[in-house]
Amino acid sequence: MAEPIRVLVVDDHPVVRQGLRTFLDVQDGIAVVGEAADGAACVTEAERLRPDVVLLDLRMPGADGVAALHGLRELADPPRVLVITSFTEPTAVLPAVRAGAAGYVYKDIDPPALAAAVRAVHAGHVLLHPDVARLLAAGNAPASTPPLTAREREVLAEVARGCSNREIARTLALSEKTVKTHVSAILGKLAVQDRTQAALYAVRTGLV
Repeated sequence: MAEPIRVLVVDDHPVVRQGLRTFLDVQDGIAVVGEAADGAACVTEAERLRPDVVLLDLRMPGADGVAALHGLRELADPPRVLVITSFTEPTAVLPAVRAGAAGYVYKDIDPPALAAAVRAVHAGHVLLHPDVARLLAAGNAPASTPPLTAREREVLAEVARGCSNREIARTLALSEKTVKTHVSAILGKLAVQDRTQAALYAVRTGLV
């Protein structure tokens, strides 16, 4: 039996944390391993507990969600981050996506959809909503494009669409190991740290 997805819940409201924990703990294959009330505690607990996914609020006193994202990226084995926010304006979540969040959901999300989002982020998906993608595409494209091969561009396009390595392998008729090699090469050429940043590059340059 597969190990459960280890989740760290980060929100400054105890009632919200308890509600999320209560719901997620009854989901198959998901286990809440800890809680934190602000960005600084989030990074500390993530380093101690090594969760697979951090469910992160954006607005918190002291170190906020974006500060937490920057701190999480410095860890040796950074977790995937799913932002859960009450902000409905796309521009409000842009800093978090640029800081490395794998996606975001709204706090009024249906419980089953939240569990699905946690599983999707853990599987390597990038949950970029169309409204956020459009705003990112409106930004300035990089001055120069690194020399990606045709196959690497195909793989990057699939990454930007939110596909996991397994799905990319199926779509492009490659082995999952080959896809992983291509993704590593893409991250190196683009000088980015994770799939989210690579996806943002693809959006900004018009690849997708």
